[in-house]
Amino acid sequence: MSRHHRDDIALDPRARQLLRALVARHIRSGEPVGSQTLARHAGLDVSPATIRNILASMEDAGLLAAPHSSAGRVPTAQGYRLFVDSLLQLKPLPVDEVEHLRHELPAGAGTQALLGTASELLTTMTRFAGMVSVPKRESFAFRQIDFVALDPQRVLAILVFADGEIQNRIVPVRRALTPSELEQAANYLNTHFAGMPLERIRAVLLGQLRDARSELDRLLAASIDLAEQAFAPAASGDMLVAGQTRLMGLQDLSDLEQLRALFEAFSEKRELLRLLEKIAKAPGMRVFIGEETGLAPLEGMSLVGAPYGSEGRVLGVVGVIGPSRMAYERVIPVVEATAAALGAALIPEP
Repeated sequence: MSRHHRDDIALDPRARQLLRALVARHIRSGEPVGSQTLARHAGLDVSPATIRNILASMEDAGLLAAPHSSAGRVPTAQGYRLFVDSLLQLKPLPVDEVEHLRHELPAGAGTQALLGTASELLTTMTRFAGMVSVPKRESFAFRQIDFVALDPQRVLAILVFADGEIQNRIVPVRRALTPSELEQAANYLNTHFAGMPLERIRAVLLGQLRDARSELDRLLAASIDLAEQAFAPAASGDMLVAGQTRLMGLQDLSDLEQLRALFEAFSEKRELLRLLEKIAKAPGMRVFIGEETGLAPLEGMSLVGAPYGSEGRVLGVVGVIGPSRMAYERVIPVVEATAAALGAALIPEP
């Protein structure tokens, strides 16, 4: 699992065990953790004084912080980073929960329904905000296309995809096309390209246009003209979010200004989508902690994300946003298993 790239801070085995115990206890309680507590619960046969010295050295290294009103310490973003990268002990999601995901995300249920269910499952299973980026339609094979003239300058393209989704796109045309020409163009495209993703079709058609030279017949010219615009990439991505309101009651997120900024980020989506695209371009699981996201509203928050896809192609990303004080050993397997179940349920190609 690729969680994040960072320069490791060298800790001896005792310090590693103490940090692991401190982070785990703080995640459970939300309170600063003191040396007396660690002496009782960390499983080390050393005195509280020795533990205090080790904690002080980890504070100097930037892994821990000491809130003013307490003798205990809490992990910093850097402390969480080291915990997630090298101290976290992950177990696969229990079999019954994996089966539940597969049952809730059945193949052939329709892409939009599957994406909505996946975001709801993420928030139900983690109690934080679940996100799923919507696959670009260019990644899906198309099953059929029909053209209907709206007026002399515009044609309606009706695209049916292999996963059952339908899109209507209005295409401007250079000259009025007769119903017969539109039918012939649709027949040509359906005969030669059904089952191929849109991005591949556009490349093939442009190649044909270059090869045809001057003897390009009118049918092929009209087909290419219509298809080039009907199959054009969508302008921007989208994502589905569930469970934002679950973040409102968290003690880690009691600052109203930050909460407002976070909800604006969910609403505008652009910056969050850019973050999800980073995850889509790297293999495996990614965990962004605090300022690593590059988004001010996510200070004190973490994003756990994993790409989902089918037949070796990445289609999008599923993720969970919650406080950095989250149970990573729970959230990471949930996100990974949801990504796998969603990818298995989607049908980008026939």
